[in-house]
Amino acid sequence: MDVRRVVVVGYEQAELLDIACVTSTLQTANLMGTRVPYEVVLATPGGHPITSSSGLVLQGQAVLERTVGPLDTVLVSGGFGSERAAADTHVVAHVRRLARESHRVASVCTGAAILAAAGLLDGKRATTHWFAAQRLAARYPRVEVDPTPIYVRDGKVSTSAGVTTALDLTLAFVEDDHGADVARSVARALVTYLQRPGNQAQMSVYVAGPPPEHVLVRQVADYVTATLAGDLRTSVLAERAGVSERHLTRLCVEHLGRTPGRFVREARVEAAARLLVSSRLPLAGVAKRCGFGSVETLRQAFTARFGVAPSRYRSTQLRRSG
Repeated sequence: MDVRRVVVVGYEQAELLDIACVTSTLQTANLMGTRVPYEVVLATPGGHPITSSSGLVLQGQAVLERTVGPLDTVLVSGGFGSERAAADTHVVAHVRRLARESHRVASVCTGAAILAAAGLLDGKRATTHWFAAQRLAARYPRVEVDPTPIYVRDGKVSTSAGVTTALDLTLAFVEDDHGADVARSVARALVTYLQRPGNQAQMSVYVAGPPPEHVLVRQVADYVTATLAGDLRTSVLAERAGVSERHLTRLCVEHLGRTPGRFVREARVEAAARLLVSSRLPLAGVAKRCGFGSVETLRQAFTARFGVAPSRYRSTQLRRSG
């Protein structure tokens, strides 16, 4: 092929960053003088303009229904409109058709639901944004959903965790196509990491391992999650467990992978995240119920974990689920 034809599938309420991370990375690769350049188009239903989830309007460059292969890559974006798109048999059918005519198939974020609806993830390991992972697994039991890594590649199908992880996955494609030197040049131009490995964990309080097998540690963990507003200092937990602080810390590190203090902080932040989405409690109420001394303490802990303030998290997740 003289060009590598890449089709990015968009729809109403698609996430702008899901699209731009892909298109900008590939265009930057073209500027590096790749031997076989990328020809990237945004295909939308009917070729109509779409309003992204951020409110900006994007002009469709190709009519989804009329786009034909052979293609190098077809990539489905995610966004607040992904569930509606996954339920649209018309969109799903054309994604399934284009996948048959493509060398690679990929999705960003909640776009994985559209691939799953098309049957393209059946029997495959896949990921999506941690917030949507449980829902994807429940709706598509034939998909092996792994909410931990930032992207997963299984055969010709790749899925990425969400938003900026599209950049990581696209850089991996560039390296496959043009080698590490070109990918490194693209990463430098974009001022980003060259290789944030696909198995790097998403920053998610919802990605948790199985309950600890050690009886004492499990009892302590259960007590913590049931008594978040109480006094959960390590000394108090150790006294309750009938062991020394040092011994409790050793057991928690061995069986939980973290100290008692860190486990308590993460459990409180996890509970706060759930309350922010599932209740109308003011931030002061959330902080009190989850054991934070003040709203400011909650904000600091939450921002350190999520990179976003609690109020912003609440508004974003309510929009996503609305």
